[in-house]
Amino acid sequence: MTTQLLQLFKMGRTRLTNQLPASTEMDLTKKLHPNSNSIGFLMQHIAEVEQLFAKNVFGLDIKVTMQTVGKTIHDTGKFTDLDAELKLLEQSAAVLEQAILKQTDDDWGKQITTAEFGTVTKAEALARIVSHTAYHAGQIALIKKYAI
Repeated sequence: MTTQLLQLFKMGRTRLTNQLPASTEMDLTKKLHPNSNSIGFLMQHIAEVEQLFAKNVFGLDIKVTMQTVGKTIHDTGKFTDLDAELKLLEQSAAVLEQAILKQTDDDWGKQITTAEFGTVTKAEALARIVSHTAYHAGQIALIKKYAI
């Protein structure tokens, strides 16, 4: 089961990874609206949340620094280094993959409770992170297509 769920994670993440090779440093500051998030902010956010999932949901012993989550957090335009964002996204995929592979088949049915989405099984939590990444990947695609 773990192998199949890892494949699900990797396939779901292609909504993001297929866009990355064509991304440019100029893309990172693009927004649809002055008050919306930029592509750079969204890339940073995806990576941070993937790492947070690896730690809080799947128990990986890592340090996570959150700069893009919180009620008072907003995009200040500081995520403009394409190489740094791409590296962070690679790292977040690697740590989440490592966390997924540490799960036994029995672990996927175990329930966890988080403040963000309540009590769910680990398999349901995996669906949450896959859909989270795909959601923001869709935003990135729209920004790339329509930003002026």
